[in-house]
Amino acid sequence: MTLRFACLGTGSRGNAVVVVAGRTTVLVDCGFSLRETGRRLLRVGLRLEDLSAVLVSHEHSDHCAGVARLAQRSGLSIYATHGTLQASGLQGLPRARAIAPDQRFALDGLEIQAYPLPHDAREPCQFVLGDGCHRLGLVTDAGHVSAHMQRLLDGCDALLLETNHDPHMLARGPYPPALKARVGSAYGHLSNAQGADLLSRIDTSRLQHLVAGHLSEQNNTPLQARAALAGALGCAPEWVAVADQQQGLPWRELSG
Repeated sequence: MTLRFACLGTGSRGNAVVVVAGRTTVLVDCGFSLRETGRRLLRVGLRLEDLSAVLVSHEHSDHCAGVARLAQRSGLSIYATHGTLQASGLQGLPRARAIAPDQRFALDGLEIQAYPLPHDAREPCQFVLGDGCHRLGLVTDAGHVSAHMQRLLDGCDALLLETNHDPHMLARGPYPPALKARVGSAYGHLSNAQGADLLSRIDTSRLQHLVAGHLSEQNNTPLQARAALAGALGCAPEWVAVADQQQGLPWRELSG
């Protein structure tokens, strides 16, 4: 079985990642309108009808704004923590499925490990997804990296890793003081340096793909994000992919 993934877009104006293993196609988060989600899926050769389920990391609109319409339109099951379902208003949908923030479960051939992470939401989590041979770790919307996160992300074959901001750009940037404090807090978003520090603490010997994601358009640049992660890995900056808000990231496949 082959595991592959693509990003439909990532950033403060909408997030969605699609993961395919065998006949199972899962969308992780949906921060875009139904029409825009359909358009972005077509860009990677998929239709709304191809989706098997939606995983929701937390209730912030850039991650869940389109989930209800998508589920109603396609009859998809939604998997999210109790807190996320309640805070987002999704708990009333007929196929909403509550999971624990550290629950392990399977959807046909896709193995899913949820894990909690520190963010200013009700009960946020993210996911490590695998096919029995390879594992993809998703790491976004975390204010810091916990020891538990490190253990679960150790030895992944691919990582989509938040590099939201450069602290100096954030400090000098256009955000109001309260928003700067939130983004840079222990329950905000990972900086370039924090993403790089995570890489230095885990086993990356199996890593086939490293993707920088959730970059701030005001407080970061792809050049800085790439340089920070490449420095931690000891690789060329060009090896680090960057998923952006408009184009996302085309398919990446895990093999071998």
